[in-house]
Amino acid sequence: MFLTSMKMSTPQSKTTRLPHDTKSRDFEKLQRLINVEFKDTSLLKNAFIHRSYLNEHKNFKGASNERLEFLGDAILSGIVSRFLYRILPKSPEGELTQFRASLVRTETLAKLSQSLELGKYLYLAKGEEESGGRENKSILANTFEALVGAIFLDAGSRIIEPFIQKIILDKWQILSKTAVVDNKSKLQEAVQRKFKVSPVYKLLSSWGPDHSRQFEIGVYQNQQLLGTGTGRNKQIAAQQAAKNALEKL
Repeated sequence: MFLTSMKMSTPQSKTTRLPHDTKSRDFEKLQRLINVEFKDTSLLKNAFIHRSYLNEHKNFKGASNERLEFLGDAILSGIVSRFLYRILPKSPEGELTQFRASLVRTETLAKLSQSLELGKYLYLAKGEEESGGRENKSILANTFEALVGAIFLDAGSRIIEPFIQKIILDKWQILSKTAVVDNKSKLQEAVQRKFKVSPVYKLLSSWGPDHSRQFEIGVYQNQQLLGTGTGRNKQIAAQQAAKNALEKL
């Protein structure tokens, strides 16, 4: 199991002081929704304390969720990487990296966070609240990572791995396809805005046996090559080409 050798200790939970208004958030309902019962609910609540809350509540001595976010990001990346390595034995590094990026990117994690209604559990400063902080994609993605970190500290890999399996890995193909559409759409918008034309994708080459075919796609603006990409099918190669072009643009 991933990270099973790490010693489970939660000194943070002994010192973390939580806001007085925790009754306004039904954390028991959240635990039922994610199917995880916390032994130390202060860890769960700490996952929702945004740093803006500390700026506005000077007397609050607890910590923000940023340390949990840091831990959750590493755990999530590791579990997703191992999963992709196992189920895609013929995929090269670049393709594995692409899939992992699509599964742990801000937009994906924000959507997962919205599906769990994590935004309503956040502790935010008044200004952050009024500016739509509960729907902010970056804040929601960071909160999801903090939740992963909290689950891991409270229960270890025995619980966090099934959680990530159910929330992300069981539907990894759907989530990664959404990312492909987003990158191509972003390039479409960028090229049309800059050059007033749509990008064109062309097959440059293909090689390898039928069971392990590789394709190279180029994306063009008129006759100018904007970027190239390779993959085990034309869609993945086009995604890589769009990503490459966006980086250059």
